[in-house]
Amino acid sequence: MNNQPIDLTNWLPILEAHNIDPELINGETAAWVGEPGFHTRHGILAAEAGIPFIYRTALPNLPDVRAWADSYLTANQDMNSKSAPHHRSLLLLGSTGVGKTHQAYGVLRYLAAADVYTGWASTSAADMYAALRPRHGVDSETEFRKYAHAQLLMIDDLGAAKPSEWTEEINFRLVNHRYENRLPTIITSNVLPKQLTERVGERVASRLVGMSDRIVIRGTDRRNEEAA
Repeated sequence: MNNQPIDLTNWLPILEAHNIDPELINGETAAWVGEPGFHTRHGILAAEAGIPFIYRTALPNLPDVRAWADSYLTANQDMNSKSAPHHRSLLLLGSTGVGKTHQAYGVLRYLAAADVYTGWASTSAADMYAALRPRHGVDSETEFRKYAHAQLLMIDDLGAAKPSEWTEEINFRLVNHRYENRLPTIITSNVLPKQLTERVGERVASRLVGMSDRIVIRGTDRRNEEAA
């Protein structure tokens, strides 16, 4: 049982948004199941372990993105359980470097502090394809189900890879399963809406549009600005 104090510096804006007292997280009993602060502490530790270092301060600070996160949170609370609800997905579109991935991880961190992080998975499309490629000693179907059945899934950079029949089939199977079962998915893609069909195919694009709240993020490449 991990009862070591957590550095909450990067979590203070999120805790404030949820009206959570930071002292609860590192309280004497917060590491014990059922005690005040336990669930938030559990969610924060999971996020700290699973979210890349450069997104450790990410926040869902665009109004439409925050609205989606709050809607998901409300749906989860209405279920009166720790199982993720059936809910619309979130599709973040925009050119490279405008902050789509930052917003996506910001949503995950925001939800983590509210303890609706159970059963989550996050990956880039490229890493997902690498994990699913047939190879000796790996059951690709078992790997696929980790993504297909995740209660909450984030896929970064969908459509960035050069399309092939194999990647198109993976995309369709995954998106179709989550579409048919209304499993919430956060997807980022560096395309504009009119380019979506060209990059991921008509079947996938149709389902993404049908299942998702679509947000187009505009701006310049923040990575180039940071490097300047």
